[in-house]
Amino acid sequence: MTFDLVPLTGDRADGYRQLTAQAAALLAGESDRIANAANLSALVYHALPEVNWAGFYFYDGRELVVGPFQGKPACVRIALGTGVCGTAAHTRRTQLVPDVHAFPGHIACDGDTRSEIVVPLIRDDTLLGVLDLDSPRPARFDDTDRRGLESIAEIFVRSLATS
Repeated sequence: MTFDLVPLTGDRADGYRQLTAQAAALLAGESDRIANAANLSALVYHALPEVNWAGFYFYDGRELVVGPFQGKPACVRIALGTGVCGTAAHTRRTQLVPDVHAFPGHIACDGDTRSEIVVPLIRDDTLLGVLDLDSPRPARFDDTDRRGLESIAEIFVRSLATS
């Protein structure tokens, strides 16, 4: 199967609606966590401007472990409550960080990163992991990104429901 990335058009909210539709089509009929995370991280990385890392960390029952991603090599393990990813996992709330250097306990996997957004992945009140995006531009992410990425994360979680 081939999948053509369709350029996003319109305003940013409309772009996220288009990206969400592309994500749903890409994951349709597949329930494998690794396959879906790999394809979804590639889709998001190539669709969104000014993103230098997009990918997943999965919760193994003790800590977050890096999963499929696009970008420079990443930190392999992150404790719950540590850094932006660990905080999102621990609080189960999206973390929108305009300046990672101002975030207490930020883990600098890539020195070029200036802003970050991390969406927790929850199914039936169980932590599965997080979707993480980094940018070299300060304040790259906003509430439009939060809403859009939470929708995309929900599509990913729903894709696993059949497994």
